[in-house]
Amino acid sequence: MIKDTGTFATPNASKYLQQLCKHFGHKVEARCDETSGEVALGTGPAVMAAEPELLTIVVHAPDADGLAVARDVIDRHLERFAFREEFANMDWQGA
Repeated sequence: MIKDTGTFATPNASKYLQQLCKHFGHKVEARCDETSGEVALGTGPAVMAAEPELLTIVVHAPDADGLAVARDVIDRHLERFAFREEFANMDWQGA
């Protein structure tokens, strides 16, 4: 497995983490609390952490195509949840 780490500076990190977890939990295995979570995306796990001003998500996949899919899934959902903040996409860094 390879991974990418995405960050989003926001005062609503915990809110978005919980929204993502709850939303994905309707279709896949997901667990979370106010500051951490993990979702079993089709490409691999997404591990989330919320700090007071920062949401961090680490996506795992077997290959680069899987990472691209996972990043897109996260970005598209956050675009809907964080529309008030004019979210475009997370700042993704390969690891």
